Amino acid sequence: MTQVEQLQKEIDRLSDEEFMQLRRWFAEKDWERWDRQIEADAESGKLDFLLKEAATAKEKNTLQEL
Repeated sequence: MTQVEQLQKEIDRLSDEEFMQLRRWFAEKDWERWDRQIEADAESGKLDFLLKEAATAKEKNTLQEL
């Protein structure tokens, strides 16, 4: 049995309150990883194309406000 399968079985045994607590924790961890990935991508230049697209749209006066 894999570690994931073991975790799945344990999760199935949680009470509703414990399950909600786990969901909150998991969502928080997911956002933390997402933030780290965005920061790494920004630092490496992978997102520079977005700045160029925004600058081009601004020059053409087609930039839309959110």
